[in-house]
Amino acid sequence: MEILLKGGIAMVSAALVLAWLGTFARWFVIKGVDGGVVKDYGLLIKAHIDYILMALFCFAFYGAATAGGYHLPAAACWLVVIGGMTNPSIFVIAMLKTDFWNNVLWKVYTALSFMITTCGFVWVSHAFVTAM
Repeated sequence: MEILLKGGIAMVSAALVLAWLGTFARWFVIKGVDGGVVKDYGLLIKAHIDYILMALFCFAFYGAATAGGYHLPAAACWLVVIGGMTNPSIFVIAMLKTDFWNNVLWKVYTALSFMITTCGFVWVSHAFVTAM
């Protein structure tokens, strides 16, 4: 279950990196960041928020399991963390590549990310329900 904490910390770190990137793109503009690296500022914001939300899910699952004395399956926790990292990364990739949806590889990556995330969340939810 500790992977939920480590994954949550990694997601918060990614959100902070994106926050600084957004700051350098819009408020303290560094030439080449806005319009250069950051091709779509809205997607940067979506990725930032999604990383924070996924981190909060990881921390909440860990906290609820620990407080309730439950043990969550390690594989389910790994799926939540992998999905929590890959799901927001879709926004990051789309922010960097304007032709994101024209590439079959990225469509497959997106579908796999959604499936992994869904399986992890359903499995963890099922573990809580059966432990009650």
